[in-house]
Amino acid sequence: MSQKDFKIAFIGAGSVGFTRKLLRDTLTVPEFRNIRVAFTDISEQNLDMVTQLAQRDIDSNGLDIKIQSTTDRREALKDAKYIFCTVRVGGLEAFKTDIDIPLKYGIDQCVGDTLCAGGIMYGQRTMHTVLEFCKDIREVGHPDALLLNYANPMAMNTWACNKYGGVKTIGLCHGVQNGHKLIANAFDIPQDELDIVCIGINHQTWYTSIKHKGEDLTGKLLEVLEADEKLAEEEKCRIDMLKRFGYFSTESNGHLSEYIPWYRKRSSEIKDWISLERWILGETGGYLRVCTESRNWFETDFPNWLKEPPFEFSADARSIEHGSWILEGLETGRLYRGHFNTVNNGVITNLPDDAIIEAPGYVDANGINMPVAGDLSLGCAGVCNNSITVQRMAVEAAVHGDVMLLKQAMMLDPLTGACCNPPEIWQMTDEMLIAQEQWLPQYADGIAEIKAFREKEGWPIETLETEGAARLKTKSVEEMAANAEEARKLAAESNRGEELEKANDTVKRMVRQMSGVEIRSS
Repeated sequence: MSQKDFKIAFIGAGSVGFTRKLLRDTLTVPEFRNIRVAFTDISEQNLDMVTQLAQRDIDSNGLDIKIQSTTDRREALKDAKYIFCTVRVGGLEAFKTDIDIPLKYGIDQCVGDTLCAGGIMYGQRTMHTVLEFCKDIREVGHPDALLLNYANPMAMNTWACNKYGGVKTIGLCHGVQNGHKLIANAFDIPQDELDIVCIGINHQTWYTSIKHKGEDLTGKLLEVLEADEKLAEEEKCRIDMLKRFGYFSTESNGHLSEYIPWYRKRSSEIKDWISLERWILGETGGYLRVCTESRNWFETDFPNWLKEPPFEFSADARSIEHGSWILEGLETGRLYRGHFNTVNNGVITNLPDDAIIEAPGYVDANGINMPVAGDLSLGCAGVCNNSITVQRMAVEAAVHGDVMLLKQAMMLDPLTGACCNPPEIWQMTDEMLIAQEQWLPQYADGIAEIKAFREKEGWPIETLETEGAARLKTKSVEEMAANAEEARKLAAESNRGEELEKANDTVKRMVRQMSGVEIRSS
């Protein structure tokens, strides 16, 4: 077994749970025990805390790796072959405006990180920044550098990097894996026995084939989900979409509800379609709440994290995140199948070639290969194409600082258009641009013009004073301390906004067998 010599870098390494998870996954591969690792983040405090935890993990597993931890991004990226991007540009300060300003105009979001008004503005901040990352990677990174993007909005960021960044970029998400687990549980079938094909765009990917030992279960899923009392209550939007479009969508109820125009456009009806059992099922501003709580708790509870047992770099502890498995496939030749976000180029034959799609792909020493998946049904393709149009316009607006194009993207966004008329969208976008000015340098001239216009014309549209249809109170540190164990779990998991369950032995077998070929475990 030959040891590999390459460098990986994490941009946005201050995400405590996610950074440690990806690093543990990667260093679980036997051939990767001597690689070089760099962390970079704009927050020196967060960077220091995460570095302490991750270095302790490395030391306790007997590896001779010293993390290069620096706020100098170019130093971290120097010679890096694989770069993990997990940033949230503007942090929670900007994120709060993504949720609160649209709410004044009647747009009630659960997450606000992919589409809708919040996701579009999140993309304006992030795309400008990730293109700066790409410039650094081109100039100081490894000649064959691969950017593994985990940052939302997934499709927009990956689109911008591939079209304008000059760096090969693949987008990675865990929505397909989580939905796969839900479907397997609904059928009461071991997950590694349930074969799925899922195609579409990120967060709007459709399970077009569900099979168990050759039997096609795709058409039986609706009956099974409706018969499950818990799922029927928690996943009303997804089940309704399955009923009307024929296929189940990857994203949880809260995510899905804000990408389409039907379930959150009337505040009086929102609670009919969501559950407050968990934030991700539809709570107003749910992701913002848990991110705020987890940040505050982590900063308070950090000394206790250092008292917890370090991570163990073992195959059993390896997660379902695609990143480490891709690196293993590329570097060792071991075959891996997953669902990846890439430029379409004919993979899904009735979606635009320039769009970023999510579909099954295979990784080995020959690279990342995406077989042709064929057509989506016309209905599912229509849902995706609506979002692709918004994504394309949002990418161009972000790259060129085009205020008019940004406002047009807002108008064409399904939920934004369902909730607001054109003057409301114009005023809302102006308000968001001004509020987020410090993170939008490409819009400097446009924002100056908006400020001058609004100083003269004012803000004629009266806005709402509302907390939203289903908003819960953000817990204080003292309230979280009442259940410290749960608070620590939240802080570890909410950095990526998903309530991931630990991958068990069944899932480990699954990711090694999905292609029908037994893949050696690392």
